[in-house]
Amino acid sequence: MGTGTWQLTETRTKRIENWAIHASRGALLALLVVFVGAGLTGTMPSLELQMVIYLVGMVGLNLPHGGYEHFENLRRRGLPMGAKYVAMYVTFVAGFIALFFVAPLLALSLAFATAVAKGGHGDLRVMDALVGSDHLESEPQRALAAFVRGGAVMIVPLLFWPETFYGFASYMVSMFDAGAVGALHGRMELMTPLLGGVYGLALLAHLVWGYVASGGSTEWLADVGETSLLVGYFAAVPVVISIGLYFPLWYSMRQSGRTFVANRKEPDDGQGLPVPVVWGVLIVGALATGLVAATLWFVAPNPLGTQGLLPGLVAFYTIFVCIVALPHVVVGEWLDFKRGIWYVP
Repeated sequence: MGTGTWQLTETRTKRIENWAIHASRGALLALLVVFVGAGLTGTMPSLELQMVIYLVGMVGLNLPHGGYEHFENLRRRGLPMGAKYVAMYVTFVAGFIALFFVAPLLALSLAFATAVAKGGHGDLRVMDALVGSDHLESEPQRALAAFVRGGAVMIVPLLFWPETFYGFASYMVSMFDAGAVGALHGRMELMTPLLGGVYGLALLAHLVWGYVASGGSTEWLADVGETSLLVGYFAAVPVVISIGLYFPLWYSMRQSGRTFVANRKEPDDGQGLPVPVVWGVLIVGALATGLVAATLWFVAPNPLGTQGLLPGLVAFYTIFVCIVALPHVVVGEWLDFKRGIWYVP
């Protein structure tokens, strides 16, 4: 390949990477503007339509990307690593399901914390690869940035859409123990102002710390813009839609851009598993994921909770995706010291 051809290929790849970032920003900004207008004019979509949008976004668009993240990671690794990976993944899934039976309120809290971790730490790695993170100079500062970004996904909707948030949290708990719903409401009403205060302080500290560390660099300005966009988006867009579209339109899209960076900087050296083998593993993984959903459906005392079909499906899928998301983050990234699903060379 000639120098000119290589440079052209690299330029096109960078355009794809940049497109992923700009598209994610544009998508959330457009939704923010639309729903601010809907709120001002009293034309919010019905809850039924919101739930349909959630299921389309999370099931149809986001779930396949989760499998692809593991595919991209494992196709460069050997079988011993892959076997350990799968064994740990299954162990975490089984343990998480068991926790919902033993302590559903604790399990639900862990599920929400998993969403915060996935959104925050995943986005932090995108910042490393594409947006810029030079203003984050220490591990505590990086952890704070991850909490602020991920906290926007769960804490901001809890503050601005409490009734809907409480409602669907109740549906999820009622899948396992309908009697625990009353205790859930009491705890959430107690924790909501506390979480709001902690998040507000964390947000302010993150922005000020970044400014002091960087002197107002372009990376810090980009961080301010994106963080403000996330907070505004989750405040203005109804929680069912905001979460349902955040993961496909922000998380998955930006992680796709990070993947292009990783592949461009470290092309496949041919030392990993053959692609057909990994595709086979991916298919088996998809079947196993379906088995997790089926198992959850049959073992949960009330798989649709105590409500109708549509809210029940939203609650069921949310629990299911949280159960597979925990090992996705812990095993796929935090315990994978060599590479991880959010690898940045």
